[in-house]
Amino acid sequence: MQNSLQTPHSGYHWDGSNQRFFEGWYYRVTLPDCGHTFAFMYSIDDPIGGKPQSGGAAQILGPEDSYLCRTFPDVNKFWASRDVLALGHWGKTDLSTKPAYLPSNQFQLYVQEGYQATATLNQGFLQDPGTGASARWEYQIQPVYGWGNQNQPQQSTAGWLSSFPIFEPGWQILMAHGLATGWIEWNGDRYDFTNAPAYSEKNWGRAFPQKWFWVNCNSFDHEPIALTAGGGRRGVLWWMESVAMIGLHCRGKFYEFVPWNSKVSWNIQPWGSWQLQARNEHFEIELTGTSDRSGTPLRAPTENGLVFCCRDTMNGELSLELRELCTSKPKTILKAHSSLCGLETGGTSWEETWRSA
Repeated sequence: MQNSLQTPHSGYHWDGSNQRFFEGWYYRVTLPDCGHTFAFMYSIDDPIGGKPQSGGAAQILGPEDSYLCRTFPDVNKFWASRDVLALGHWGKTDLSTKPAYLPSNQFQLYVQEGYQATATLNQGFLQDPGTGASARWEYQIQPVYGWGNQNQPQQSTAGWLSSFPIFEPGWQILMAHGLATGWIEWNGDRYDFTNAPAYSEKNWGRAFPQKWFWVNCNSFDHEPIALTAGGGRRGVLWWMESVAMIGLHCRGKFYEFVPWNSKVSWNIQPWGSWQLQARNEHFEIELTGTSDRSGTPLRAPTENGLVFCCRDTMNGELSLELRELCTSKPKTILKAHSSLCGLETGGTSWEETWRSA
């Protein structure tokens, strides 16, 4: 990735200890022409090996919220860079060498099942022998927005304190918006695309969120906009707190609404409606996400490893409005809509609507 767009926390966080640890990566590409989205979720648990939760996995959320998952029990076939965004996990392979990044043609030749991903590439092959479901993909990525203003140092999503083990888990948007070119084969159907909206993020840590929500979209009706919003109950040293944030990239500028510079409020139903508002000294934003689909259960990291504890759709409706706070009354500077929004709720205690205090 261009150095100017590489975000903090792009590298692998595991320090070699035998404490409970996970790290997960999320890559997504949206195909506006056909209305489909592919989300790739890679993870590693307890990479020291020999523990009940040790192992890796790859999950894919495909067209119409379809789903494919494969596990990779051998942690010794996982690799990741501490300095830049680069990782992979080999499953079936003819190679006996130590796992590492391979040129794409060699990966395709020698790794019969597995994946590898960087800031500019996502490639792999998965197959479920029980159902015959399969996915093969290879696409290049041109980053457009990292997390912050263009031509300025990129930011930690959770602030500079996220460089220390204070907040658990850590969360970092790696690329708010990029352009993907390549192909994906999904159960025999091939999708070729050029300059399709792409996105990536990650999380990591030794503890796990109790409850969370997530709203993400970078495929809007009329112009290239990238929105990510999320919130959850997370550990902070010895206590828990509920926090949320909204980040918007538009027309070359980054609008950040986070607890240390804004008032962020939310009203999230267990499923079907996501409402957030935020206001800082200069701007206010309001967004509403809805879904009449049932969503797809996905696995997420917990103390007991990857388990089904969240629900997603990639075909949510989203409307947003950004206003500049002027001396007289707020002035609307952006209104946008999408029918290809990612929406998620996860964790426990979702019996009732979650409203901010």
